[in-house]
Amino acid sequence: MADISKLEIKQLRVLAALLQLHSLTKAAAKLGITQQAVSEQLKKLRDIFQDRLFIRGSHGVVPTPKAQELAPKIQQILMAIGELTELAEFDPQRLNGVYKISASDYAMRVILPSLLVQIRQHAPHLKIIIRRFESDNLTQLMANGEIDLALTFPAFIPITCPSMLLYEERHVCVAAKAVASEYQGLSLKEIAAAPQLVISPSRASLKGSADEWFAAKGFQRNIIMSLPSFSAAPDCIEAMGVLAFLPSRMLPNDKLVEIALPEPLPSFEVVAAWHQRSSQTQTHQWITGLLGELYSQKHSQK
Repeated sequence: MADISKLEIKQLRVLAALLQLHSLTKAAAKLGITQQAVSEQLKKLRDIFQDRLFIRGSHGVVPTPKAQELAPKIQQILMAIGELTELAEFDPQRLNGVYKISASDYAMRVILPSLLVQIRQHAPHLKIIIRRFESDNLTQLMANGEIDLALTFPAFIPITCPSMLLYEERHVCVAAKAVASEYQGLSLKEIAAAPQLVISPSRASLKGSADEWFAAKGFQRNIIMSLPSFSAAPDCIEAMGVLAFLPSRMLPNDKLVEIALPEPLPSFEVVAAWHQRSSQTQTHQWITGLLGELYSQKHSQK
């Protein structure tokens, strides 16, 4: 029976080199040691595994069936050791791959600018692909490796995906500056009855995130328009003179004024999420670390 307790990393490297090159001389050259040192390590390996491992042939050495059986396992062990070394020496300046982020319209405006500044500053050779958030296809896109990170709200994240809480957000009522005075001081009933627009980025509909809250108070909102993104909201709110409920971090905006409510809406979470396959990559760990630093409040892993 093999005495694995005596096995050393340098012996594994000798074994891997012999399996690859079938020559003590070539293995010694690759490892930067003498042929005698290779012979000594091979002797120890034979004692440990109680097998000759290599037999001399006409053009070098030939691996025994035992050595061939060990080959894939040795390679796997050395790769894992290499990853440990790379992790200890990780330098974002040397990153040169591609990282793919799926972001909601809100995240593109609020989260991405500051995150991309940090990525560009510390990893200038890392390429970033930003794609529009697709809640219906998120699980498949993550599993296929088409998305490394998603920035959105918890309701859209598959339960099997790890996630990080970035911060708590809340909706605020807004109106255009020109008509803001008409809406200030209104009751919730009057606010609900006023014409409003909503943002429906996933599915076009006349439904908004504040609907359930108003319904719980006994009021139905008077929604007259739906937009697919936040980018057009300020101009449309100003042009139509309507109310809207926007996430607070969309403000300040030169065209909008916050309308005070008799009571605030409940807060909601903004998260980063990813597939389990991404969790162990150094690039992903570094980028989620950046997110943790950008949002100084305590964040959590789920």
